[in-house]
Amino acid sequence: MLQIYKSLESGPLQELTLKTLEKGSWINIVDPTPYELKVVSNLTEVDPDFLRSALDDEERSHTDVEENSVMVLTNVPVFRGEDSYDALPLAIIVTDEFIITVCLEETPVITEFNERTSRLFRTYKKTRFLFQILYKSATYFLRYLRQISKLSEEIEDQLRHDMKNSEILRLLELQKGLTYFNAAIRSNGAVLDKLLRMRNNTSLTPILKAYEEDEDLLEDVIIENKQAKEMVEMYSKILARLADTFSSIISNNQNLVMKFLAAMTIILAIPTVVSSFFGMNVPVPFADNAHGFLYVICIALSISIVSAYVLWHRDMF
Repeated sequence: MLQIYKSLESGPLQELTLKTLEKGSWINIVDPTPYELKVVSNLTEVDPDFLRSALDDEERSHTDVEENSVMVLTNVPVFRGEDSYDALPLAIIVTDEFIITVCLEETPVITEFNERTSRLFRTYKKTRFLFQILYKSATYFLRYLRQISKLSEEIEDQLRHDMKNSEILRLLELQKGLTYFNAAIRSNGAVLDKLLRMRNNTSLTPILKAYEEDEDLLEDVIIENKQAKEMVEMYSKILARLADTFSSIISNNQNLVMKFLAAMTIILAIPTVVSSFFGMNVPVPFADNAHGFLYVICIALSISIVSAYVLWHRDMF
């Protein structure tokens, strides 16, 4: 999918096509075909490798600079549903005429920039638009991290009442999402630090024209990313300790069950031993007694009661 927009001076977005492409346009490419990549590369004179960089879902955040363009590859958060979170690479390519975004799928970070919010950004203010996308990505990381925190509290409450495998699997799914977020936020931090240094590079001034308010926005992005980094580290530790705690509880419960079964086995084995003793084919006590059977039952029952009392005092029940 390929969409082209340009902000009008009055605020609204104007949708363009490849044939009506104008300077200051935003080219948004989602899961592109080879033909779309080739056409955009030819029209914008952008290195095809820049356009393809975000099509590898394992690509880490980084920046690349060519003679006429700067590519910022960042990882944005994605909610997959059912307690599943992930991070996807998003390439943002800035030239002296266009800004291009490339991603494997639609993400809320990009869809937030639409006709409804068009007055909050300008496609022709490319550097500021770049920082706004990065800021939106950082805010979504924080939003999803708060969701994960609430979900973990919900799972903890449910596990306190009933330890089901489904809840433990949900906990593991959240841990996996935090692992993806942690890797993405760390690599995004390195990219932001590099952008902070690049603003003093005079050779990039024609491409990345940064004004004072743009630099303030970049600093805000760095602050938000640091906050997300601290939150993901904290929640990762909490979830890891939560998983360890409930794993210990499950192991302890299993030991209690095994202790109970062992005690019951001992008690149930006593009548068998007693009856086997009196059932031997040799002269035994009470062999000629009319009430011998009742005596044997009383003996077995007495020994069982005494054994149960001893085991109970040893916390076997």
